[in-house]
Amino acid sequence: MCLALPARIIELRENESAVVDLGGVRKEISLALVVGAEVGDYVIVHAGYALSKLDTGEAEATLRLFAELGEARADTGNVP
Repeated sequence: MCLALPARIIELRENESAVVDLGGVRKEISLALVVGAEVGDYVIVHAGYALSKLDTGEAEATLRLFAELGEARADTGNVP
């Protein structure tokens, strides 16, 4: 199974790379597959590559769902 996550670009770097915020974790990724991404944009990230830009509202809704899922798992004691 593959999972791609929404992440917000917080810094652009040389050679088509950027730093993104993944729920408080900062990670350097490649922007080679995405044209026109800017600081503040949300991108879908998989295996260190941004696959596409994502609408801000859609990204924030997805991140809220992930947070709710984590809270639900914590409430049931199913947190690894």
